[in-house]
Amino acid sequence: MNPKHIILTLLLMLCPIGMAAQSTITRNKPKPPVTKPKPAAKPKPKAKTKPAPGRNNTSHSGSTSSTVSLSAELNKLINNMVYVSGGTFIMGGDESSDQTPTHSVTLSSYYICKYEVTQALWRAVMGSNPSKFKGDNLPVEQVSWNDCQTFINRLNSYTGRNFRLPTEAEWEFAARGGNYSRHYKYSGSNYISDVAWYCDNSGNRTHPVGIKQANELGLYDMSGNVWEWCSDWYGSYSSYSQSNPTGATSGFGRVERGGNWCGLARYCCSSHRSYYAPGNSFDNLGLRLVLSQL
Repeated sequence: MNPKHIILTLLLMLCPIGMAAQSTITRNKPKPPVTKPKPAAKPKPKAKTKPAPGRNNTSHSGSTSSTVSLSAELNKLINNMVYVSGGTFIMGGDESSDQTPTHSVTLSSYYICKYEVTQALWRAVMGSNPSKFKGDNLPVEQVSWNDCQTFINRLNSYTGRNFRLPTEAEWEFAARGGNYSRHYKYSGSNYISDVAWYCDNSGNRTHPVGIKQANELGLYDMSGNVWEWCSDWYGSYSSYSQSNPTGATSGFGRVERGGNWCGLARYCCSSHRSYYAPGNSFDNLGLRLVLSQL
């Protein structure tokens, strides 16, 4: 047999064996692991935030506190009203022309507060405090005559009483000590530092009411600390005797009395007069309350 034929024959015999072996290897070859894609993780639900506790109680508490404060301040006010027995006195002085002529004035009895209106009382009634110098027991200031009318109207609606500003004559009679007057230059003393905060001793500010010496009626700060509004229009005096005068029928300024923390000593004299337009307000200007009847 031809050698080529022998080689060809051998190749033909070996091919099926190689193919079978290749098939076996292919069948037995381990399959690569199939990695299934993991499903996307579900987002975790966010923790629910509990709503903040309601503040209704706080509001109610604040309202209750305000009511208690108002009630306490009104009780103090009533207890601090001082009875001024009616009488006759000589009104005016000789320190300036607007204090003349001196004249006889007769007044009916009334009540006047022993203290200037404090910031605590004003805030309890009005819900705000306009003062420059802050402090519950400091006199309220930066209040106009018009502001005072609003305050008094609201105060009267709370109390059922008829609080008002004093007339100029009522203010001077009380400052002089009423029927117990010892005829001092200032309200309660001839020595201003005993009874008044004024430019030389105030330290350029107001001071708590009731610290200085009281006058003959037990009234404090009628001289110094803050000017005090009166109900009257400012006007010239008459030499005629008068009974319960209420001042001029009209004008451009309302009377203020008593001097103040930044004023001169002479402003603190019981007879000294001054005035401002009713819409004006300053940090040395406040008020004191009067009642005709309790």
